[in-house]
Amino acid sequence: MFSFPLLTLPFPAIDPVIVAIGPFAIRWYALAYIVGLIAGWRMVLGFNAGPDPLLSRKDIDDFLVWMALGVVLGGRLGYVLFYQPGHYLANPGEILAVWKGGMSFHGGILGVIGAIVLFARLRNIPTFALGDQIARVTPLGLLLGRLANFINGELYGRPSDVAWAMVFPHGGPAPRHPSQLYEALLEGAVLFAVLWWLARRLDGKVAPGFLTGAFLVGYAIARGIAEIFREPDVFLGYFAAGTTMGQWLSLPMLIAGLWFMARARKAA
Repeated sequence: MFSFPLLTLPFPAIDPVIVAIGPFAIRWYALAYIVGLIAGWRMVLGFNAGPDPLLSRKDIDDFLVWMALGVVLGGRLGYVLFYQPGHYLANPGEILAVWKGGMSFHGGILGVIGAIVLFARLRNIPTFALGDQIARVTPLGLLLGRLANFINGELYGRPSDVAWAMVFPHGGPAPRHPSQLYEALLEGAVLFAVLWWLARRLDGKVAPGFLTGAFLVGYAIARGIAEIFREPDVFLGYFAAGTTMGQWLSLPMLIAGLWFMARARKAA
């Protein structure tokens, strides 16, 4: 049982809609996706500014579209398949209704991986080298996305009596962990810093694919920790030993990431 404090931090009442003109609205969540993609595009341009670039400017511009499609389509289909397959099987017309909510990061990363593999083959680009560049910039998008989740008051944490607990608009009267901010820190800021440090320290010392593996391992660990504080979806609840769907979906990422890292070290 929790002994909730008499005073809790107020949830900042930020309107999820930035601006609305008639039926059209710009939301923080959509803006997070757009800014994350554009910032990633700019950073990849910087990676390839030297005399012997992996990607041409046209490659980078074209892949931005591929990545956007991979994120959106993979994220939506991942949510449909991983989280509510029964509901969408009974209501197939809602599968593409992304405006009603429902995106899965694990599905999104599968979509991006598919985009990387296909794009690399079509353009004759080393797949793991392309993956390493994308891995380095992805945590920035995660940081922005989790901040948008916080603004929306969604994906909130479990009830808690910590001093920084908040009462979320849709989370009932109990103060809860602001788990979106934990994820923004771990999956976003910390993972971003680790990958950039590794890129500088290991430049030329490991084969391509190491940073891709490090991203997968880092995300799996960060998500696994954050899930300890995050309230699971009502329609899923907890699995064996109090684990969650997010933790189980992160396990294959951890295994694949470790394999990629071992492969890259061996091939160096």
